[in-house]
Amino acid sequence: MASESLHSPNSRSSSRIPNFFKMSISERISELHRRGLLTSDDVHQLVSRDHQLDAPVADKMIENVLGVFGLPLGVALNFLINNRDYVIPLVVEEPSIVAGLSGAARIARLGGGFFSDPVDTVLIGQVQSVVDGDASKKAELLLTEKLEILSLANSLHPKMVARGGGAIDIEVFHHKAEEDGREMVVMHLLVDTRDAMGANMVNTMCEGVAGLVEKITDGKVFLRILSNLTDRAIARTKVRIPVANLEGKGFTGESVRNGIVLANDLALADPYRAATHNKGIMNGIDAFAIATGNDWRAIEASAHAYASRSGRYKALTKWHKKEDGFLTGEIEIPIKVGTVGGSLETNPSVKINHRLLGSPGAAELAGLMSAVGLAQNFAALRSLATSGISQNHMNLHARSVASSAGVSEEHFETVVERLIESGEIKVWKAQEIAKDIARKIVRPDSADRESASGKIILLGEHAAVYGRPAIALPIPLAVEASVRKRSSVSNKGIDVIIPRWGVEQKVVPEAPGIPGIMAQLIHNLELSKEAMTIEVFPNVPKAMGLGGSSALAVAIIKALNKTYELALKDAEINALAYKCEQAAHGQASGVDNTVATYGVPLFYQKERDDPHFETLTLGQPLELVIGITGKESLTAEMVARVRASWNQHKGRYESIFDQIGSLTNQAKDAVQSGQLSELGELMNLCHGYLNALQLSTPEIEELIHLARINGAVGAKLSGGGGGGSIVALCPDSANQVARAIEKAGYKSISVKVDE
Repeated sequence: MASESLHSPNSRSSSRIPNFFKMSISERISELHRRGLLTSDDVHQLVSRDHQLDAPVADKMIENVLGVFGLPLGVALNFLINNRDYVIPLVVEEPSIVAGLSGAARIARLGGGFFSDPVDTVLIGQVQSVVDGDASKKAELLLTEKLEILSLANSLHPKMVARGGGAIDIEVFHHKAEEDGREMVVMHLLVDTRDAMGANMVNTMCEGVAGLVEKITDGKVFLRILSNLTDRAIARTKVRIPVANLEGKGFTGESVRNGIVLANDLALADPYRAATHNKGIMNGIDAFAIATGNDWRAIEASAHAYASRSGRYKALTKWHKKEDGFLTGEIEIPIKVGTVGGSLETNPSVKINHRLLGSPGAAELAGLMSAVGLAQNFAALRSLATSGISQNHMNLHARSVASSAGVSEEHFETVVERLIESGEIKVWKAQEIAKDIARKIVRPDSADRESASGKIILLGEHAAVYGRPAIALPIPLAVEASVRKRSSVSNKGIDVIIPRWGVEQKVVPEAPGIPGIMAQLIHNLELSKEAMTIEVFPNVPKAMGLGGSSALAVAIIKALNKTYELALKDAEINALAYKCEQAAHGQASGVDNTVATYGVPLFYQKERDDPHFETLTLGQPLELVIGITGKESLTAEMVARVRASWNQHKGRYESIFDQIGSLTNQAKDAVQSGQLSELGELMNLCHGYLNALQLSTPEIEELIHLARINGAVGAKLSGGGGGGSIVALCPDSANQVARAIEKAGYKSISVKVDE
């Protein structure tokens, strides 16, 4: 297949790809191809795994080959460098690096992105001559013969000279040997290697001029080899971030800026801190270097040597607050890389990664690497300045350990949560927890948790917001929560931790999302001055229309009620959870929080903000299969969309809501009398009206079709729509429907609802 050309550099697509991390691998590849960042050949190689280095090729690269060792290849998004977008390929095994870089780049691009200076592509070769007599005079003789030395060196690589490179200058130093006191004259041969890394070329030149150096110095040449301290190839990058863009996790922009500057100041003053500081910088640069086929070990050596150039090991970055309203950062680091030759010619993955970048030259690539180093440093310092690096890494580290332990997908999230809860994030602990789960052993440490169930809406979603009835059923998936008191002296404030959803934040009023809603709840309960940790363990899939947010609110309220002995009754818990739902979704029906609070089948109706509900008695058990699209649905967004349409065409939409309400009333009778065929028909009709409200998606329609053709008597979307889940009534075909859904690549949950 012939390779198609990529977009020109000036027309490259944005590196801002929302929800990229939520996509499957094939969807990510397709999205990069759609944007012109990958060719059709690249896509074929990635999908077929032909991009991976095979053993016969590897056998020609190094000695004693046994196989090929793999590492994850990912991409960091959002990078805007010198007003151009870049998708950065990274090869790394450590969790959080890719996510940290993407997040840092997103914040940086809001202020204009990174700006990198041009980088010289000069590599240094050293020729060591041991001399007798006055070493300084011998050094001067070399300088007088500079043109002859350069001419000889360039005669060895005429093609490089033709490309504008080659030996361009010499430097001369003299030292005294520590062991025997002999004098040494060391000549530096400065070579512009252009787009090649140039190690072999420089070594050849040093070998070639060694005889001439011996003649001029009347000495004996020993070492003649390149230096990995590439301080003639200095990469410099700057970034300027508005303080307002630093706000988050309950911290003001000013406090984050000041924390970053203070952390950097310590790394400039203390080599113990500087070592860790610079290691963080190299996390990004090394991963980038490996992905592009460059010698990350040489880059590491050069960076750390350069960090010691003052005589004391120091940070490679500087962060300032000199300009009001901004945080400014800069990095100065030697980076010598190549974009031709070496593994670029043999490793298919490296070729793909260079094309993904737009095939930059060596000077451009070095600048990109310095920007990545600065971004990685910002991500680490920002984390340290807010919630702490260990807290942010805990969830990702636990996931990595669970994966290493071979935990099955079925129990993966539960094992991750229990690892974090145990405080021993080790492979052996993950394996022990997995075995306990398989044996259904319940650990005593979960006894203090309070729980609330998720839900499905059988009929009436959206119409319930406008005063029509709804039928909702609890499902055997719960959100659990626990509250631990802390000493307010040693650790002030309130933290909420939800490992499965990636939430680890301070609970403060100005915080967005769940922490902000929790702050208002805690204020209403007059607990704002308490010091506590709220831990949440959701077994309800997030944003799938199964009542996860309401169950979360109810579980937390119950846990607070228990820990602080508030003596709240169910009606009070329900009212508080409803306020949380209103804050989260803008306009809530009240169905979800009521089911989560009481945990029974309900017939629910709210008239003029006055909710009424009654417990439903089932004529016979309901065998249900929930099909999960995997596409998150934001209830607030879908409710707002319906509200906007209702405002435009009230009569039209009120008519649809009336029809849904009529079907729901009929369904109440069918549920109580056990007429399952009738109930299924009403569900099918209800889905038609929900589709008319433009709430369905291709994934939902596929799941409904699969359910019906495999025996479901009724199937419809459940919840907000726009993704999420469907519910199918399957009196005699639950297993068949579940298998069909799983075979199509979706997830299913079989549920039996009885008294």
